[in-house]
Amino acid sequence: DPGQVRSFIPGKVSQLLVKSGDKVRKGDKMMIYEAMKMKNIITAPFDARIEEVFVEEGDKLPKGALLVKLVPIN
Repeated sequence: DPGQVRSFIPGKVSQLLVKSGDKVRKGDKMMIYEAMKMKNIITAPFDARIEEVFVEEGDKLPKGALLVKLVPIN
């Protein structure tokens, strides 16, 4: 499902920039995810509405954890 944004490696959510109901455009920053001593910026893959955020700042996550669910908008 392209609307499910998942963690690509184990890490920690250091900053959450969106909440449920927010609208994002392709490339907008959604969160900062720290992994392997690097801060990775998780961006919106397409124009969408945030249906649900499954994480909070400070959460430590395994690889493949569901971060955000997106619903495409036109």
